[in-house]
Amino acid sequence: MIYLWAFLVGGGICAIAQIFIDKTKLTPARILVGCVVLGVFLSGLGLYEPLAKFAGAGARVPLLGFGHTLCQGVKETIDAEGVIGIIKGGLTATSIGITVAMTLSLLAAIIFKGKPK
Repeated sequence: MIYLWAFLVGGGICAIAQIFIDKTKLTPARILVGCVVLGVFLSGLGLYEPLAKFAGAGARVPLLGFGHTLCQGVKETIDAEGVIGIIKGGLTATSIGITVAMTLSLLAAIIFKGKPK
């Protein structure tokens, strides 16, 4: 059942973002940044953690989940180290995801040839 909920919640998040991309004049980059900010906001209010526990990867993988991870990292590091946690916490919490994304992007750029528009 957890797979079904992960699929429905993750698919719903992605579908809502796609509707915003299709139906508004906002650029996709701004909508994606808005998703990260919304994830931070919902996490700061304590609303995203119950959703993440309920839906698992369906809520943690989309960009809302990235914002949630940023917020949680900042909160934990501020509690442990003080004000330096504002910068250090978010970078530490998301470093693995950012590293994997950059490494796979580099690998794809090396393997595949881009086509000029």
